[in-house]
Amino acid sequence: QVQLVESGGGLVQAGGSLRLSCAVSGRTFSTYNMAWFRQAPGKEREFVAGISWGGGNSYYADSVKGRSTISRDNAKNTVYLQMNSLKPEDTAVYYCASDRRYYSTVVLTTTNQYDYWGQGTQVTVSS
Repeated sequence: QVQLVESGGGLVQAGGSLRLSCAVSGRTFSTYNMAWFRQAPGKEREFVAGISWGGGNSYYADSVKGRSTISRDNAKNTVYLQMNSLKPEDTAVYYCASDRRYYSTVVLTTTNQYDYWGQGTQVTVSS
């Protein structure tokens, strides 16, 4: 079965950095766009960043643009999210997700376009 396992979350002070990882198994990783979403308490899950299957295209939410970088290593079946200059408002559970369509040409930002999700990793930014 398809599994997505996130790691790398934790507690960090404002201005700090974290690198999240998501290892994927059970699917031909290199043929699917991948994305990171986050969900803060009492809020809806929101798109953070996405990357195309080949890694050539990426897209970011305005809230993290310029502070975060999504990347992937298709040889390791892993997608990463490097987050810098973290703010308290970045506090949330972060989820990686796999697009339901293979070889998609567009990185989509809505949760219903993704069919497999990880269990989430907590990121807490203290002020």
